[in-house]
Amino acid sequence: MQTPISYFTELTDPRVDRSKEHLMEDIIFITIAAVICGAETWNDIENYGKSKESWLRQYLQLPNGIPSHDTFNRFFSALDPDEFEQAFLSWIKAISNLTEGDVVSIDGKTICGSREGDSKRAVHIVSAWSKANQLSLGQVKVDEKSNEITAIPKLLNVLALKGCLVTIDAMGCQRDIASRIIEKEANYLLAVKGNQGCLEEDVERTIRFAKPTSEWIEDDFGHGRIEQRKCTLYNDLSFIDNASAWKNLTAIVKIEATRYTKSSGKEEKEVRIYITSSQANAEVIGKGVRSHWSIENNLHWQLDVSFNEDDSRKREGYAAQNFSMLNRIALNLIKHEQSKRRSMKGKRLDAGRNNEYLLKILIN
Repeated sequence: MQTPISYFTELTDPRVDRSKEHLMEDIIFITIAAVICGAETWNDIENYGKSKESWLRQYLQLPNGIPSHDTFNRFFSALDPDEFEQAFLSWIKAISNLTEGDVVSIDGKTICGSREGDSKRAVHIVSAWSKANQLSLGQVKVDEKSNEITAIPKLLNVLALKGCLVTIDAMGCQRDIASRIIEKEANYLLAVKGNQGCLEEDVERTIRFAKPTSEWIEDDFGHGRIEQRKCTLYNDLSFIDNASAWKNLTAIVKIEATRYTKSSGKEEKEVRIYITSSQANAEVIGKGVRSHWSIENNLHWQLDVSFNEDDSRKREGYAAQNFSMLNRIALNLIKHEQSKRRSMKGKRLDAGRNNEYLLKILIN
């Protein structure tokens, strides 16, 4: 059986032959191990390698010792990010099991620290997250002169989504994206705002005049507040102008959230609307809407808080994009290792202290 690391050792080495003092396999292994253990910079990775050199020599050749931080930087700044992504996808397909009804959330994240000088442009990554597997499924960098609308179809093209419910915020509420999801034998659940002509008005008119076909209410108590979420489905599409342009459109979704905070006595209400191709009932759709936020809580929040990705200053070549991929590889490896009930930070600290536990994460 292939180990996770082995999926990344067949990459095309971007270095010229005369500059290869270190093996590509060694560079990749040290980098992934270091990031798992908390490394955030090329200097961190070099220092990690030097502190663990005797242990690393049990598994690596290291013909010229531990590579310098400049070597790590040059290698990952030049490495083809598309090829790196394909290797990542091959690994994910081997370890994940996308089941019928799994919610796959797609959302974008900006790496703020990658902004150079006075430039307003930073690296922006669109990612996919599996709720059932608790894994990052893939990522695509948004082109500098484009936005998420063009990046999302590229990400959809490389994902295996059969039977899944794909959730995207209002930026992804596009006819082409809806069609692409259906072509992948999945269903869509897309947030609706004022970016699609009269669609928002048509949806609001449906909610006002059409008869609901399914409702579900969920109450949540805790953290000093009471929250109620109500999901209502409307299958009457007669109020939607050119409804057939949205491939397999089945229902309009209304989500009402009411939050009461005990300490302040304040009550907040929020209404969100969606369109979906799914024929599931209101409970399934309501839970699907809530599951969308798992990409924020379990991926983006972890990358920002546990991996400090927003503070990353890598700007040379493909460095920011590839280091973002390294963070996701480390995140997936750590989440996939479940012998310890520890926080992400706790597991990373344990891996840095305990080589046997690190090895378990690396080969799991």
